[in-house]
Amino acid sequence: MEILEMIEKAGVVGAGGAGFPTAVKLAAKADCYIVNAVECEPLIASDKYLCRTHAKEILFGALTAAKTIGASRIVIALKKTYREEIQSLEKAIAETKAPVELFKLAPFYPAGDEQTLVQAILKKSIPEGGLPLDVGAVVNNVASVYNIGQAVQGKPVTHKILSIVGEVAKPVVLTVPIGTALTDCLRRARPLLKEYAVIIGGPMMGRLVPEKEHLRGEVVTKTTGNLLVLPPDHYLVRHAAVPIEKLKKQAMTACLQCRMCTDLCPRHNIGHRIDPHIIMRNAFKENLLDDNAYLKAFGEAANCCSCGVCEMYACPMGLSPKRMNDYFKGQLKAKGLRLERNQNPQAIANIEHRRIPTERLVARLGLSQYENQRVTPVNVDPKKVKIPLSMHIGAPAVCVVKKGDAVSCGTLIGEKNGKISANIHSSIDGVVVQAEQGYVEIRKGEAK
Repeated sequence: MEILEMIEKAGVVGAGGAGFPTAVKLAAKADCYIVNAVECEPLIASDKYLCRTHAKEILFGALTAAKTIGASRIVIALKKTYREEIQSLEKAIAETKAPVELFKLAPFYPAGDEQTLVQAILKKSIPEGGLPLDVGAVVNNVASVYNIGQAVQGKPVTHKILSIVGEVAKPVVLTVPIGTALTDCLRRARPLLKEYAVIIGGPMMGRLVPEKEHLRGEVVTKTTGNLLVLPPDHYLVRHAAVPIEKLKKQAMTACLQCRMCTDLCPRHNIGHRIDPHIIMRNAFKENLLDDNAYLKAFGEAANCCSCGVCEMYACPMGLSPKRMNDYFKGQLKAKGLRLERNQNPQAIANIEHRRIPTERLVARLGLSQYENQRVTPVNVDPKKVKIPLSMHIGAPAVCVVKKGDAVSCGTLIGEKNGKISANIHSSIDGVVVQAEQGYVEIRKGEAK
């Protein structure tokens, strides 16, 4: 079986982002293969754990992927402050004599943003709306690379490594079957508060679940990397609750036009046309413009990567350019308006001096007490799992099991549906108790 077929069969998708099917991404040719081990968001610990404990497996996956795309250069990118992780990878490279280089970045946010990372390594800016392939590179998250190595050894994606940090008694990094309830995972970390909020992902771009009872039904997917537990009155929780209409009024009345949001915008600084301060200035015009004028006023919002630097760090007035950009992106899509893409962006000359130090960002977010928490590895063995048939970009997988079927860990339960889709496998041994509404629920035990 060809390598791409193995990866497709195993259901490997982008583990650090939206879950793009990896076999589709690797069906290309590029000069440079980049392993993203930077962990873009603060506080997340899962990728670092992989680098410390599975360095040789990561190298194997990287060599496999690089061979597939014909890359002559293989780079593992991580922050220079990841000392243990660097030592582990350097030792593995020396022992295996793998032709792999480590690229050590300063600890800034968002260093792990794919386009920011490619520009830092290759000194080339990806075109607006483009892909790393446009400048001769393919990028995979380090967890995806680990899964690639497992796939060519016949092991499908059934488990996820994720960290739980924040307001907990026992910060942990879990190896957990996909489909495990997040509430089961959180119990391993022992939250310190009776009532708390959870951010699924990181503090800047993660998805907020504002109250613990709202976690019911939430499960581990192939892209879950971290749970951040916070007090329910934390600034990040309160900020997320502000309605968009209030944010629009704030933009119209309180924006100073200082342009700090633009000067510190990572995409602006790699040469993309995105000027958040201009979008904030134009907000009052929204209902006064025809489509052509609307595109001219707000079209640049399409180039926003929603990293949150503008509102969580740059704005001295505490306004929300990121959420305004998100709003206008939605409006542009609804109107069918699309900005012509700049195909030859050029990074600004002093880009290194406009990067946000991660430590300063953490302090600004009020999260310093959770920084550098030492995580304890824990394996989770749940009695049941509820596995979504859609945890990737593209069409949901087609269920191929029915209620009462006995399955083992690794049994195919959802078959990819078209080119942009992914296989889904059982993550435990057990019996299918439900196979409908986009989920397959499996309980441990034997079929009756």
